[in-house]
Amino acid sequence: MEAGGGVKNVVTYLQLQQPPAPPREPQWKIIMVASIAAGVQFGWALQLSLLTPYVQLLGIPHKWSAFIWLCGPVSGMLVQPVVGYYSDNCYSRFGRRRPFIAAGSALVAIAVFLIGFAADFGHASGDPLGNSFKPRAIAVFVVGFWILDVANNMLQGPCRAFLADLSGGNARRMAMANALFSFFMAVGNVLGYAAGSYTHLYKIFPFSKTKACDVYCANLKSCFFLSIALLITLAILALTMVHEKATTPSTAEQTGDEVEGGKKGGGVPVLGELFAALKDLPRPMWILLLVTCLNWIAWFPFLLFDTDWMGKEVYGGKVGDSGLYDLGVRTGALGLMLNSVVLGFASLGVEFLGRRLGGAKRLWGIVNFLLALCLAMTVLITKLAESTRRHIVTSSGVTTPLKPVAGVKVGALTLFAVLGIPQAVTFSIPFALASIFSSKHGAGQGLSLGVLNLAIVIPQMVVSVLSGPWDEWFGGGNLPAFIVGAVAAAASGIVALTILPSPDISSVKTITSSVQSY
Repeated sequence: MEAGGGVKNVVTYLQLQQPPAPPREPQWKIIMVASIAAGVQFGWALQLSLLTPYVQLLGIPHKWSAFIWLCGPVSGMLVQPVVGYYSDNCYSRFGRRRPFIAAGSALVAIAVFLIGFAADFGHASGDPLGNSFKPRAIAVFVVGFWILDVANNMLQGPCRAFLADLSGGNARRMAMANALFSFFMAVGNVLGYAAGSYTHLYKIFPFSKTKACDVYCANLKSCFFLSIALLITLAILALTMVHEKATTPSTAEQTGDEVEGGKKGGGVPVLGELFAALKDLPRPMWILLLVTCLNWIAWFPFLLFDTDWMGKEVYGGKVGDSGLYDLGVRTGALGLMLNSVVLGFASLGVEFLGRRLGGAKRLWGIVNFLLALCLAMTVLITKLAESTRRHIVTSSGVTTPLKPVAGVKVGALTLFAVLGIPQAVTFSIPFALASIFSSKHGAGQGLSLGVLNLAIVIPQMVVSVLSGPWDEWFGGGNLPAFIVGAVAAAASGIVALTILPSPDISSVKTITSSVQSY
């Protein structure tokens, strides 16, 4: 009895020494903050589906259009960690995350205005009408595009950090919050691709069509109007209804939220720690980085030029034509919407498929071969479109191609939809494996995920620089870059199945159970 009483007294004493648990935040607050992802992803979907054709309408050649997409990887590599660091050490009376979310939303509005009215600003400054080179419009567009990508990256990091704050350190609530964030990303994708595929959206905003801005440009402008309206509405609702407590340096130090580098006051500690972590990476993480790098070399050419491929190779149109090329781009946006729907459903089944196929690494390897097959199928679909293409001869003797036959269109849309399966795995398994490997070897979760992000953005930068000239070297078109992507996907699958270690989750289970019991 005395021993038992002594144990109880010790337990009681230890419990009294623990700080009181923070109050549990209601579920609706997490939903409100996570919903901002829908507004952010709406804009990303419009970029992926419509902006590559748009820059070519401004007169930027195909081989140079990919350089504009360098902004996404560069800002992802630099802006997110820096903004994350300073939001951790922000002592504003409005909270740590909300000022950055508000600033990011305002920058998105400015960027969208510049992009949408680039052709109008260019024409007012002296650019010619028609399909000729428009240097002033291009300058306005590039400035707006870079601001947009920086602003989107400013939004995502603080939003995820805000969700972690609201989760109160509870592992289950944090997982649920990130699942909600991913769900709203899928919602934003579907809305963005649906808006991009609708050809008469400009009629809602009749002022969007001008002398310098044709129907395609007016539709793009109208899509961005809806995008900014959605984002601003969701951000205002979240920031006004979900409040943060102001943090001071003393409370940050007590809770352990202050970054160690911030106390030392040296340089840009986030970037220094990020690159220093590469020296101590365990072998499994290096292999994971290799598989991830090859995987994104496979993905990015298609993500960059998918709608352009539909307009040129599948529909047989030319940039600047208001007929087949625009129709092909719209059909490509519809395909991306189908891709997002399949992505959402497939994400729910990743864990089940992993168990049935013998583990995460096997699932990732197998779907990489599926990705390689789909990218190779773009060649077959293109050849079928060319061999079955019908033409009509006008009264003036001009030969004009007609829309592709139904079988080619169905095949292309099916390809977009099937790609949602490997994309669901790409968006989940690499991050899960990074968490498992970092937990097993005692590395920090945030730092390990930051290192993993390098294996994503660096391939994107390489593809952005080389894909345009590579395609031009082989006579133009998008197939050369897609073939390189297919080879990279197959290589990624081989490495994943052969030398990527199977994760040992026993240590992770122990850590998770201890956190939950605490």
